[in-house]
Amino acid sequence: MWYFSWILGIGVALSFGIVNAMWLEARQKSPEAPVRARRD
Repeated sequence: MWYFSWILGIGVALSFGIVNAMWLEARQKSPEAPVRARRD
């Protein structure tokens, strides 16, 4: 059953990499987003 831990480990590593890439993209695009004017 060692292959089960390999599959879990690779899945966790891939999901961590995907989440990290999505976080970096969201963080880079946030300063470029237009600031909405507040109407008081």
